[in-house]
This record gives sequence, structure tokens and C-alpha cells, in this order.
Amino acid sequence: MAKYTAIGGQALIEGIMMKSPEKTAMAVRKPDKTIDISYLGEKSLREKYKILRIPLIRGIAAYIESMKIGYKAMLKSAEISGFADVEAEEDEKKMTEKQKNVFFGVITAVGTVLGVILAVALFMYLPRLAVGGLEKLADIKFSKIARSGIEQFIKLAVFILYMWIVSFEKDMKRVFMYHGSEHKTIFCYEKGLPLTVENVKKQSRFHPRCGTSFLILMIFVSIIFSTAVQMIFPGVYEIGLLWVVVKILLIPIICGAGFEILRICGKYDNVITKIISAPGLLMQRITTKEPEDDMIEIAIAALRACEPETPDVDRSIDNENSKEEI
Repeated sequence: MAKYTAIGGQALIEGIMMKSPEKTAMAVRKPDKTIDISYLGEKSLREKYKILRIPLIRGIAAYIESMKIGYKAMLKSAEISGFADVEAEEDEKKMTEKQKNVFFGVITAVGTVLGVILAVALFMYLPRLAVGGLEKLADIKFSKIARSGIEQFIKLAVFILYMWIVSFEKDMKRVFMYHGSEHKTIFCYEKGLPLTVENVKKQSRFHPRCGTSFLILMIFVSIIFSTAVQMIFPGVYEIGLLWVVVKILLIPIICGAGFEILRICGKYDNVITKIISAPGLLMQRITTKEPEDDMIEIAIAALRACEPETPDVDRSIDNENSKEEI
């Protein structure tokens, strides 16, 4: 028997965050090689507001929460692990507490704005321009489905290329190794095996509920919604800026749908879910790497720290007729 678990995680700087329905914990390797365990005690939006538990809506809430808590955990792991270089630390010592808050606030705000602008340019406007350029170059008018497909293919290509390039960077490679240890540890837990380094090492580093799979899945889901919008409002695609705005407004809907599909893929193991999960699992060959033993120790510590008091529901992995609530 194996466990269906709602536990998920995120690779951090020299650490891992694990989140269960009951609590969120992070384990980080300190400069003295000991493991720091801390908890992120923010109450979930879905716990506060029942409306956010409704299918589709809960996916939007989960995405916002994961972004918020993930960013907070990443900053905290950088601090605990001593990731900041000596020069930066010396500069920081010269600042007053107020100056530090202002400085980091400005840096965060500027980084967020630039990130949003870059994301819109690369994943919204560039694909739209590319499709228009191809139509003029080939002197052809693509069908609605073809236009959506080409746009999403360009998004996918840009995303894969970006992730492939950053995977060669030393620090990112270590993050991807921690990502692999997170997946392996969750698999070990789901199989009901004792959480030991040896048991975890034997597991796969490719997990169907991974955030990477979610991002890839969103690209494919967006083809369906983009095509539907073009069929309902035929002229919207011809106005470039309006189309970009529409695509931005579609993001919450696509997130909600993608979240529900990913939950199903993580809960059931059959031919259909394997086909749906396949692109994301292939992408994980870039975003996960085989971890070192000390990284696995971090993942085990994080999972043990967040393991719910009430064990997750047992199920047979091959039971395609499971009636559990999603």
C-alpha cells in the first residue's frame, strides 16, 4: 500500500521547504553544517475563506499563496545558509536598520516590476508579434487553433531555453539538486518506506505534482482557453495590445484549471494521467538533478517537520477506481 499525500515542497538556497495541510516547515543547512528547522506559520487563505476552497478558485488561491510563501522562504534560507557574500555583509553592517528596510524594499519592488515587464514581454507580447511576423512572411492566415498553438510553442521554447541555460549556473544547479531530493523524499514517504538516505536515493526524482509540471501544463491549458476566446470574440486577436490584456486576464482561470488537472495527475496513476504528466516530467530532467546525501538529509528533516499528525489516506497506486475527494 502507498499513500496519497498532499505534501508538497520547494527547493531553497541550501535547503527545502515542505508544506502539508497542517503546517509548513523549512530545513536549511547552516554554515556550521548543522540543520536549522523553522516553521512558516501563516494561516492559509483557503482556511480563512471557505469560498477559496471551491474547485478552480482554490487553484488561484493556492498559486498566490505558493508564490508568497515561496518568496519568503527563499529569502529566509539565504539568510540562514549564509549565502550572502562577505562584501555584501560588510556593506549591510554600515546601514542602519531603517536604511536596510528601505534598501531591500526598493530592491524588491524594482525586481518585481522588472520581472513582470519581462514576463509580459517574453510570454505575452513576443509570441503575438512572432505569429504576426510568420503570417506576413509566409503570406498566410493561420487558423485560431494554429495561432494559439504557435504562440504556446514559442512560450514553451523560451521557457525551456531559459531553464536550460540557468541550469549550468553553479548555485542554480545546487537548487535543482535540492529539488531532486525533495521529490525523492516525497516519493519515499508516499510508498510508506522508512525515511532514510538509502531508501530516498532509490526513488525517482521526477514527480507528477511538481510545480514545473504545473507551468508546462498551464501552457497547454492556455491553448484551449485562447482558442475559445478567439472563437467567441473573433476580432480580439487582431488588436495586439488588447490580446495581451486578455491573455493576462486569462491567467487566473488557466491557473485554476491547471491546478485541478495536476491534483488529479498526482492522485491517480493511469494511462491518461501519465500522458498529461509526460511533458512536465520531461522538463524535470532540467529542473531536477540527482542530489548528494547531505541534501537528502535536509529533505528528510523538512518532511518530518511538516508531517501531519493525522496520516494521509492510504491507497493503492494502481487503484484507478478510487473514490476519494479531490
